[in-house]
Amino acid sequence: MHVARNRRTYVARSGERRVYESVLVRRTYRDGGKVKHETLANLSALPEEAVAAIEATLRGQRLVPATDAVTIAGSLPHGHVAAVHAMAGKLGLAAVLGPACRERGLALALIVSRVVAPASKLSTLTWWADTTLGADLGAASTDEIYAAMDWLAARQDQIENRLAARHLGPEANPARMALFDLSSSWLEGTCCPLAARGYSRDGKKGRLQIEYGLLTDAAGRPVAVRVFPGNTGDPAAFTEIVQVIRGTFGLAKMVMVGDRGMITSARIEALNQQEDGTPLEGEDAYGWITALRSPAIKRLMAEDGPLQMSLFDQQNLAEITSPDYPGERLVACRNPVLAADRARTRGELLAATEKLLAPIIARAAAGKLTGAGQIGIAVGKVISKYKTGKHFTVTITDTSLAVERNQAQIGAEAALDGFYVLRTPIPASQLDAPGVVTAYKNLKYVERDFRHIKADDLDLRPVFHRLEERVKAHVLICMLGCYLTWHLRRAWAPLTFTDENPPTPADPVLPATRSTPAAAKASRQHDQTGRPYRSFRGLLDHLATFTRNQVRFAGARAVVPMLAEPTSTQREAFDLIDAPIPLTLK
Repeated sequence: MHVARNRRTYVARSGERRVYESVLVRRTYRDGGKVKHETLANLSALPEEAVAAIEATLRGQRLVPATDAVTIAGSLPHGHVAAVHAMAGKLGLAAVLGPACRERGLALALIVSRVVAPASKLSTLTWWADTTLGADLGAASTDEIYAAMDWLAARQDQIENRLAARHLGPEANPARMALFDLSSSWLEGTCCPLAARGYSRDGKKGRLQIEYGLLTDAAGRPVAVRVFPGNTGDPAAFTEIVQVIRGTFGLAKMVMVGDRGMITSARIEALNQQEDGTPLEGEDAYGWITALRSPAIKRLMAEDGPLQMSLFDQQNLAEITSPDYPGERLVACRNPVLAADRARTRGELLAATEKLLAPIIARAAAGKLTGAGQIGIAVGKVISKYKTGKHFTVTITDTSLAVERNQAQIGAEAALDGFYVLRTPIPASQLDAPGVVTAYKNLKYVERDFRHIKADDLDLRPVFHRLEERVKAHVLICMLGCYLTWHLRRAWAPLTFTDENPPTPADPVLPATRSTPAAAKASRQHDQTGRPYRSFRGLLDHLATFTRNQVRFAGARAVVPMLAEPTSTQREAFDLIDAPIPLTLK
């Protein structure tokens, strides 16, 4: 007996072509030398799975329940750790860390884990057992994790030296430009020697914190990080990173880019001086790009100053000179969008402050609040909430309170709206005025890295370690995780909302805009095949659904590792990083 499939084609009067299939169980036999077929059953109405089972049985195959034929002995998320580990391999990150050893393997696993699922070290150790990362790495103890962190911290200079040679050297970085900025994060506990109270960039006033400076190339790719006590000023951090670049990395003739609080006049004076006070010359001298503070801009805008509004009638930037800055170029910029935004914000904050002051004025007028001291205390609690106290004139007596806007002060501040002035000694033949503006505005890439390190991707904060070297190792792990994330975000741009080709603005002063394809991504939410675009974190979560299964076949004792069938998005994620989907991470 066998299963026969008969197909018949029929063309209707409308021209429509129809195909009919009948599935029959037949017995074939000979009668007088002729081969004949006897139909025993019509299976056409049965589901395809039932027909396939009958057909296999008639062919002599033995059928058993699927649960008896194959057993899934185990299943672990694999795609997310495999993709990040593959990118680390493509970048040669393991070789950057140091020679092969148990500590290097654990350090690399900590970096991969920080990208995939940032958590405390103890939580990470528990999480490893729930992924193929832990299965392929082998069991690890808490002591081994901390030993790996100590090993990594001891090798920080060598690691960063290799990254600096790769990304800041003259071949990879012909402009010899480096970006540097400082941020802070709060700590839990009080025992860390680096913990101190200072200006919190996280808005955690009064909390103990650390500060850390991030050095990147011109594209924002992290290269080095330095951890400082929580009360360190920007200029002190800048001085140390310059010593690292010049001494540890051995890089000459660099151009340092930092904000106005970072590269001050005092730092500029000391930048190219030796310890004995003699100036550095030739390739040992460093260039810089920074911005002037508001008082300096006001002096340039004086009646006889070089910075006049007429310079911006036809353009948004102008190059000027001033005897106060000999040997330097000054690039003055006016951003009309920023000017309008600051004017609007100022008006809103002034109105909000007046709203807070109105009840106090009413209480003083009604005699419910008396005494100059008491009235002053009440006013002081609210007038500085939005940092607009300087824009009000306050008159207090024992029985009255009068508050007026200081229009002269408001007008003086409004005159600077949208203006900023950049200063640099780099000659125009090496970097033109638009290039100076672009280089300074590239500090946004460092700010973006800080967002990824602190919140979006790597969750550096809060810091739970108490030993100084462990805190530094924790920050270094986050920096190396940011290095991985920087490359992954670029590689996976076609699958995410990331702008694959940001347009180069014709006017570098104006705000950056997204490309038309990126705007279309945000509008459609799906690609042309119907697949949804995802955030970077959402893509990692989707990759986590790709599993590695431990399969045991009927009659066999051994288990066989097998990968699940990837989705088209998961397969493309590996294609974009130019890596096959690995069975193991070894």
